[in-house]
Amino acid sequence: MDRDAIEEMFQALGPVTIKRMFGGKGIYHQGRILALEVYDEILLKADAVSAPDFAAAGCRQWFYDGKSGKPVKMPYWSIPDEAFDDPDLMALWVRRAYAAALRAK
Repeated sequence: MDRDAIEEMFQALGPVTIKRMFGGKGIYHQGRILALEVYDEILLKADAVSAPDFAAAGCRQWFYDGKSGKPVKMPYWSIPDEAFDDPDLMALWVRRAYAAALRAK
């Protein structure tokens, strides 16, 4: 996804900073990471408070295969498909991600 598309997706928060990381991109707002782009997919940050909302919406949690062969779950989730066609709904999800970023230490 190009920079303009990412900035548009997160416009409800205001300016975002995009940095290369993990073979993808980290997306930050006011110095807090709130999303990743991995394999051309945007994944939003979640935590114990917001992860149930992502799960209820049918989102997938991102994981990678650890050294022991067991999956390592990361605190990033896919975005509900319907949010891509509804700016107000996308705003709700990116605000949830930012709230999780603020709660993280």
